[in-house]
Amino acid sequence: MATIISAKSVSTGGERTFFFAMAIAIAATAVIGFSFARIMGNSSFASPWWVHVHALTMMGWVTLYLVQNALIWRGNVAYHRQLGVLAAVWSVWMVPVGFAATAMSIAAHRPPPFFDMPFFLVMDWLNVITFAGLAWAGLIMRGRSDWHKRLMLGGTIAVLGPAWGRLLPLPLLGNYVVWPILAILLIYLAVAMIYDIRTRGKVHPAHYWSVSAMILFVVSIGPIASLPAVIAYTASLIG
Repeated sequence: MATIISAKSVSTGGERTFFFAMAIAIAATAVIGFSFARIMGNSSFASPWWVHVHALTMMGWVTLYLVQNALIWRGNVAYHRQLGVLAAVWSVWMVPVGFAATAMSIAAHRPPPFFDMPFFLVMDWLNVITFAGLAWAGLIMRGRSDWHKRLMLGGTIAVLGPAWGRLLPLPLLGNYVVWPILAILLIYLAVAMIYDIRTRGKVHPAHYWSVSAMILFVVSIGPIASLPAVIAYTASLIG
């Protein structure tokens, strides 16, 4: 994955530190969210095997993202590129795992009862699509580090939704939980945008891609979930 990076795209030490700090914050959020669910008894190691595959897959991505940013922070660009091959493959693997885990969860009657099942299906699937779209765009743009790191940040922030969902009062919010989660995830991006303004004088356009993708994801859930084909498919999973 070796690429020629223009001088304009090369990170400064301060920028590398910032993105490493963001990666730490993202990893901490994921650990806290799922640990809280475990402490509250909302998750168990006795869950079906596919639940563990899904959890390891998603946490594996967060770990890879953290390690990749640590490598760049330390100046190990060559190792970062080598590990990037695994990250690219992992990002592809996440899509079928995410789709299958949601469908199997509905079939096993495992989703929280306060979600409408078509809404739950579309919410999870669009979340995976949003991640993949941003992450794959970031991989395509790997020759331009300014775009690459910001799109990868946006994609990784997108997968934090489930972690925050475990920290919010889901029974009180139901389907509406997507809105406070969106607001929280946009705060991460707002921090990155403010950093750009302070260091570059303007917001990098890659952040607008991430913001637009996340807003489109949330506003599309309801309309898609109400489609007869989606309702019928969800009913077929429930049996």
